[in-house]
Formats: sequence, C-alpha cells, structure tokens
Amino acid sequence: MLGYRFTNYIPPQSQDGADFDRLLKIFMQLLTMTSGNVSEALHWLSNLDKRYNLTTENYGIGDFIDDLKAKGYIKEEQGSGTLQMTSKSELTIRRSALDEIFGKLKKTRLGNHHSNYSGLGDEMDTDRRDFQYGDTLDKVSVTDSLRNAQINHGIQDFTLWENDLEIVETEFKAQTSTVLMIDISHSMVLYGEDRITPAKKVAMALAELITTKYPKDTLDIIVFGNDAWQIQIKDLPYLEVGPYHTNTIAGLELAMDLLRRRKNSNKQIFMITDGKPTCMKVGIKYYKNSFGLDKKILNKTLTLAVQCRKLHIPITTFMIASDSYLQEFVREFTKVNQGRAYYSNLENLGNFLFEDFQRNRRKTV
Repeated sequence: MLGYRFTNYIPPQSQDGADFDRLLKIFMQLLTMTSGNVSEALHWLSNLDKRYNLTTENYGIGDFIDDLKAKGYIKEEQGSGTLQMTSKSELTIRRSALDEIFGKLKKTRLGNHHSNYSGLGDEMDTDRRDFQYGDTLDKVSVTDSLRNAQINHGIQDFTLWENDLEIVETEFKAQTSTVLMIDISHSMVLYGEDRITPAKKVAMALAELITTKYPKDTLDIIVFGNDAWQIQIKDLPYLEVGPYHTNTIAGLELAMDLLRRRKNSNKQIFMITDGKPTCMKVGIKYYKNSFGLDKKILNKTLTLAVQCRKLHIPITTFMIASDSYLQEFVREFTKVNQGRAYYSNLENLGNFLFEDFQRNRRKTV
C-alpha cells in the first residue's frame, strides 16, 4: 500500500469564461467607486491592465466589453451611444458587496426573524398539542391523529373524533421594518479619503441581506446631507457625495416618520456614517458648524436617539472611519439609544469592531 503522496499543486488551466469572470469582479468594484460611470470604470480597468497585465493575448479589454454587452451587464444608450449599467449589473454589485461584507454568514432557509414565541408560522416544530377550534387542517398531524383514533376506539370500529386530532406546532417568526440611513456629506471624501465607496458597499450588502434573507421585511432607504430624502435600492450604486454638511437630525426625523407609518411592532434603523453631525435646520435656515462637536446640534441629535429608544427603535450604526474623535459621537449616540455600533477602517472593511450597549458587549467580528 503506497499511502498518501504529496506533490506541488499545479492549478488547472484557464477554462472558457474564466478571464471574463476575473475581469468582471474587478469591473464591479470599479463601477462602485465611479458611482456607476461605465466609461470611467472601463478607463480605470484599461490602466490597471497596462500595469498588472490583467488580459491575455487571446482575451483583451475589447472582448470583455463585447461580453459585457452580450451578457446584459451594460448597454448603449440610443442616440448618444453612451454606455450604461443595467439592472443585472446593479444586482451583481449588491451581491458582491454582500459576499465581501458578510461573507462569513452561514446560509439558512428564507424566512423571517426568529423569536421566542410559538404560534402561527411557516416552520414546523417537533412539539405536538391537542386540536383547538380555529386550527387549520394543514397543521393536523395525520399519522399521530390516526394512531390516537386506533388506541381510543380500536381497529375494528374505526372512528376519528375531534379529541383524537393532534396539531403540529409551528414556530412564530416576526417581521421587521428597517430604515437604512446613508451619510453623503462632503466629509465622506474629505482629505483624500474615499469613505463613500465602503459606505455604499455596506449599504448594498445590508439591502441585499434584508431583501434575500428576510423577504417579508420592509426596507426604506434614505440619504442625508444638509437635508434627508428617500431613494430606491437600485439607486445605491450611483450614490455620490455632495457639498453637504451632516444633518443627522433630518435623517433621524425622516426615518422615524417612515417607521411611524409601518404597522409593525418591530422597527429598527441602520445608519452608515463617518462621524459627527454638523448641521441642523432651524426654521427655514441651516445652522452649521464643522468645528468640533457643536452642543446645539449634538443635544438635538441625542434627544432623537433617546426618543427612538423610548419608541423601542434600536439604531445600529456602521462607522466608516477609524479616527478616535469621529468615533466619539457614535459611541455617545449609541450609548443613549442603547443600540449597537460597528466600527471599521477603510483598509479592512470586512472586519468590524462591534459594540453592543444594550448587552454591554464588545468584540471583533
């Protein structure tokens, strides 16, 4: 018996489509960074190809562009000939972001959030109980009910009565209404740091996670700068920062208004930001202060955080910056809300420092 033999690993030769798949992953990252500008992303891809030899003699950038069109990732606008993203690209970007941010999550069946209650639900449990008025026939355990009838009435004179029926208990699962807040203030690209790209990745990952893993939930998305307004999931890859301050107050007020309309007892807010609020609206004017933590703005923001806590609306903050003075506001904000916060730097977006003030827990995930 020869046993095991260990040799050097020789990777398999490239198969058909391998070059396209490899370039597609890079291209989707570039589309996120260019806010959906196909021409600019292709220009960057060409520069990367010159530097790192991404293509081969048999498959060039021109072949890749042709495949993008043929496979439905990009299209030419009629008249101008401008290249544009398609809905297929938008979906691919969101799924790529989900894999990058939450790649460690284990797959589970589609459904809603687990709770500690039993009742009407869609997942069978191992428990059995007696039939009660109002139970539907699809919940009747036929095998157990027939066995009870044979025991209670005998085989010769078989009858099935109400007290013979057993019901399969099901697990109750709750629905949740979520508002996703995204900071698009100028500080997201200040001092040469690109914070909007990782913010979009986190936003797209959260949106894809909620819509796929929890399809019965509701999801509303808002962006906030000087003001706050609502957007659609398909708009996420195209987000750009503006010459805005950070009006966290307007974002929270709109989020609370949206959740107030939802006839759901489980509500939550996800906020993606790079730090402190610097703006609030007083009447028809804007009160702004970018220097330090302004008490006037801070107190109003913390008041809203407390109101959310009293309304049982937890706020989970994703902090896309590692500066300690920027994290100071997030930590105080999360503490008064008794919510949760994830802190991440730009270089290692997949790893977060998690802080849960409700359970007094802190760990790296």
